[in-house]
Amino acid sequence: MAWWYGLPALFATLLAVALTCHVALVKRDPRAATLWIVVLWFMPVLGALLYLLFGVNRIRRRASSLNRPIWPPRGQALPGIHSAALRLAVGPGNAHLTELAELVTRVTHLPLLAGNTIQTLVDGDGAFPEMLAAIDEARFSVTLSTYIFGNDRVGRAFCDALARARIRGVQVRVLVDAAGERYSWPPMVPVLQGVGITVARFFPGRRASWLVGLNLRNHRKLLVCDGRLGFTGGMNLRVHHCQSSGRRFTQDLHFRVEGPVVRQLQEMFAQDWAFAAGENLNGESWFPPMLHPAGAVFCRAVPDGPDEDLDKLSWVLLGALSVAKRRIRIMTPYFLPDRSLINALNLAAMRGVEVDILLPAHNNLPFVHWAMMGQLWQVLGHGCRVWFSTGAFDHSKLMVVDETWVFLGSANWDPRSLRLNFEGNLECYDSRLAVALDERVAARIRAARPCSLVDVDARSLPIKLRDGIARLFTPFL
Repeated sequence: MAWWYGLPALFATLLAVALTCHVALVKRDPRAATLWIVVLWFMPVLGALLYLLFGVNRIRRRASSLNRPIWPPRGQALPGIHSAALRLAVGPGNAHLTELAELVTRVTHLPLLAGNTIQTLVDGDGAFPEMLAAIDEARFSVTLSTYIFGNDRVGRAFCDALARARIRGVQVRVLVDAAGERYSWPPMVPVLQGVGITVARFFPGRRASWLVGLNLRNHRKLLVCDGRLGFTGGMNLRVHHCQSSGRRFTQDLHFRVEGPVVRQLQEMFAQDWAFAAGENLNGESWFPPMLHPAGAVFCRAVPDGPDEDLDKLSWVLLGALSVAKRRIRIMTPYFLPDRSLINALNLAAMRGVEVDILLPAHNNLPFVHWAMMGQLWQVLGHGCRVWFSTGAFDHSKLMVVDETWVFLGSANWDPRSLRLNFEGNLECYDSRLAVALDERVAARIRAARPCSLVDVDARSLPIKLRDGIARLFTPFL
């Protein structure tokens, strides 16, 4: 019977071999693949369990298994513009940006659309009244996706507006991330359901699925009314974005969107809704047959997530950094770029491009701030300029290139946004919009505190060790 005692070892070895083959076939990052193989062989059975829980992208599998086309098919809603039209719109001094447009077309497989208007909404005091008014004026449909739906006066105001819309006969669909839902107690999903609103949770925490989806969240912020008016940006639905919240006030930017690109925002929601609720949103109530031009902005949605859209945000950022000629301004609450983005930032600065990175001086996530401090030296040593904004924590996500190209939406410059979360951004080509947002960042920089390589090196040894250890956890922050 001695052979009986060898069965567990044989099973563990065969399991490690099988999963090692899986790692070698599917993992794109050699460092991540090597780490998982080490875990599999040096932590028998436990390493396999960890890999099956956290290393296998089940979201991609489930998304592909749906295999249900949405209406209209992605990328076929409207024809895109010709590069000559974009070159004429941006002017001869920005012709290089047409190369970026061609790149993003190949990355997203979505057309760049003319005839849009983008209105900047500052903080919840500027954004929430506009959004509530849009819901109250909706006649056919309202789709709303948010990471956090707070059970506070802001969340209840949105709940009431959505309930009024439903009573008027408007079709309402609300998608709330299951992890973000836990930021508020009691959660708002039962409250919404209690007034008859159709709600779905993204990756709800049932049994082991909560562990599987722990790091795969829907971070998009989308509101679309009648398929014609959209809102997107960085704001969750919570009172913290209003100045009246006092010391917990969080600054942020949101954007009111009109024009043909709203259909692409609606397509993003429709795909998420099909994934979470198993319902296809079809028909003119959700997708009007014609979206008339509403402005002069050339615009396109850039969806990203750990499914077929993986790495699209990173590719767009890398493309923008590579074509910039004069100035790059970045505003983000969480700055933990990977090696490729760090190299691209440094190369841009070394080419003579002004690179300004505006970060909050006081972060709502201290561990993330420590990790940021632990790697800032990598960009400060090659000409990039880093600034720490004063005042309330700034949650804004914004990138402006050459005062003509704007990248806005829900994504941060960290691995969670660029590798794990489902995010939604817009790229915009318009000098008027870009100059206004560039000046907004510049105004914040004028009031900010510069951070130099001398400042980073002047940290005490215990602080350097703390920040360095935090940086080791960057892939999980």
